[in-house]
Amino acid sequence: MARIAGIDLPKNKRGVIGLTYIFGIGRSTAAYILKKAGISEDVKVSEWNDDQLTAIRNIINEEVKVEGALRSEVQLNIKRLMDIGCYRGLRHRKHLPLRGQRTKNNSRTRKGKRKTVANKKKATK
Repeated sequence: MARIAGIDLPKNKRGVIGLTYIFGIGRSTAAYILKKAGISEDVKVSEWNDDQLTAIRNIINEEVKVEGALRSEVQLNIKRLMDIGCYRGLRHRKHLPLRGQRTKNNSRTRKGKRKTVANKKKATK
C-alpha cells in the first residue's frame, strides 16, 4: 500500500492518476513528479518499489504544497478577501458565485437548496 502525505493511493491505477488522489496534485504536477523521480507514468502504483516511493515522497515534501498546508492557505486567502471587503470577499460572505456567473436561474451549488417565498394574500372585500 502506497501512502503519501497521509493519503492511501489506489494500487490498481497508473502512477500519474494515483498521485492525483492527493489534494493539490493534478495531472501535470503528477507527471512532473514522476519525471523528476525517473518513474514511467504507465507503471501502476502497486509496482512502485520502496526507493521509488521514497523519491516521490521527497519531491512532494520539498517542492509541492499539499493536503493540510494547502487547505489552510486557501482558507486564509478567502478570509483575507473577506476581511478587506473586496468584491470577491463580499460574494464569499453572501455565499454567492464570485466569478461573474448569473444567479437568476442557476448557481444552486453556491446558494443551496431553494427557499420558497410565498405570495402575499389578497385582501377580501
